[in-house]
This record gives sequence, C-alpha cells and structure tokens, in this order.
Amino acid sequence: MKANRGQIEKALDAPSAALRFILLYGPDEAASQALVRRLERAMGPGAERVDLDGSTLRDDPARLSDEAASFSMFGDKRWIRVHGMGEESLPALTALLEAEAAGNPVIAVAGALKATSKLLKLALDHKATLAFVSYQPDARESEQIAIGIAREGGLRLSTELARRIVDLANGDRALMSGEVEKLILYLDAAPDRPREATAEALDALSADNPDTEVAPLVNAVLGGDLKAMHRELTSLSEVGASMASVIRPLLTRAMLLANIRADFDSSGRLEGAVEAAGKAVFWKEKGVVTRQVRLWDATGIARVIQRLAQAERATRSGRGTGDLLVRHELLTIARQAARER
Repeated sequence: MKANRGQIEKALDAPSAALRFILLYGPDEAASQALVRRLERAMGPGAERVDLDGSTLRDDPARLSDEAASFSMFGDKRWIRVHGMGEESLPALTALLEAEAAGNPVIAVAGALKATSKLLKLALDHKATLAFVSYQPDARESEQIAIGIAREGGLRLSTELARRIVDLANGDRALMSGEVEKLILYLDAAPDRPREATAEALDALSADNPDTEVAPLVNAVLGGDLKAMHRELTSLSEVGASMASVIRPLLTRAMLLANIRADFDSSGRLEGAVEAAGKAVFWKEKGVVTRQVRLWDATGIARVIQRLAQAERATRSGRGTGDLLVRHELLTIARQAARER
C-alpha cells in the first residue's frame, strides 16, 4: 500500500512481522537511502543484513523469499536490503508475497519508476507491503534537512550556513550530508559536546573552489575513456592533488546524469531531458553529458553514486588508504562505462 511520511517512518522504526516488503522509490534516491538507514538503526547493530540486487533476483527469483524466511546463523535479527530493484524483480517479489512464511523484513530502493511499472503496482496494492516515493526537496526543505543532519551530529547550523551548504551540494541530500559531516569532524562536534558551525570553518572545508581542474577526469571516468583517465590521474599526482578533490565534482555530475536519465526514461526524449536540466548542464558540455546519459541506465548510475559516496567517506579515515580506494573506484566505474560504449 502507499505510505505517507508518518506511516513509513513508523514502519521503519518498529518493523511489523505482518509487513513483508518496503519499496522506496522516486528521484531522490539519497532520501530513500536515508530511510534504509532508519530501518538499519531499528534492527540494531547485531542484526544480520543480506544484500541483494536486481540482477541476482532476476536470475534466481526464489532467492528473495528464501532469504526472508531464513534464520540468522547467529540467532540475531535478520533483514534483507535490495539495491537497484526494477521490473526484472517482479517474479521475486511475487514469490515473496505468496510465500507461506517470511519473518525477515525486506527493503528495496528502486529509484524512479514509471507509473505503469508492474513492480510498483504490486507494491502499492498488496496489504503486506509499503511503498513510499521520495521527491527532490525544494530550497527551504533542503535547508531544514541540512540543519537536521547537523543537529543529529551535535552541530548547530544557522539558516545562512545551511543555505550555503545546499548551494554547494545542488540540493542533493547525500552531498549535503557529506558537507555537514566534514564540518562535524572539523569542529569536533558530537551530541554530547555540541558546537556552533562557523562561516570560517565552512570556508576552510568548502569544495566549491578546487585547486585543480578536474572536469577532464570527470568526463573520462563517466565516459569510459580509460586512457584519458590514467593521463588525468597522472597529472593530478604530479601537482600533489588529493584524490578527495575529485569526488565532489564526480558526485555532482553523477547526480545530474541520474536526474536526466530519470526524465529520459519517463519521457523517452533524451534531448528534451537534457534541455530540461537547464543551467545544470553547461552549454559546451551538452554533447558530453548526452553521451554519458546514454551509457548509464538508472540502476547503473545509482550504483556509481553509492560507490562515490562510500569513497568520499573513506577519504576522511586516512589519506593514503582513501586515495587508493578512490583510484580503485574510479577504475571500476570507468571500466563499466567502457563496456557500454
């Protein structure tokens, strides 16, 4: 059934045995991922999590219902998380809902789905499911989201600074979280020792004025040009640039591609979807962006965003290890794009 904000939050905070499946969809995938983390907190740190994806469920439709009915080998709580769920997973979801028993909650992130999606219709109509759609927030809502993220980490964030963070992240929740988390670490804030965010701290950490031009690297990675990618990485290494400096531009471009792809999948008109993005696409790069949208489907670009977000977190834990991880992720992404060329 279709859920509103209050219903989905209640269901995630206290999972019911009668609820077998939760579908999170819509263009704001960062919001969907935030809701997944809400269920993760409710299940507790000792719970066993099983990760599946759409291709696995396509090849083995019975896997989902089997996992939902299985007991944890350690006797703890158990739950199933599905990434990139699409129409190919309809037989798996049908099997789950028709199974005699389940027991373990299943939550899936599907991104933007068409109104004609059979997967969506099943999730909306069945009494043992909840489906919730996340739309991109407007500017004011984004500011409140940034302030709320900061508050949870013990950081007091003014509306003015929240507005700056929203602008830096183009309103994307995942990027806003990253900016706020950097401020929390920089100011040594925590719920038990709250700190006041300052403009000076944000200036020191801001990624809106990078020292190195990374646009060619962004295009090489997302365009699958391995030779150009290695050349740009060598140039960055020669000037001593940290790999952390390339993550934000890559995330920004990946989010742009995700939004355009969702519009394209809905309308069937790629040129119109690119034009609808407006000033987010620099006129000189319309051709490049258009080619990149063709390379990445909705599921693929969602995985890119997830990998880049994980790499960004890694860069904060230790520069040497973080830089190696970023290089590995860039290579993985570029290879996938090259296979689609």
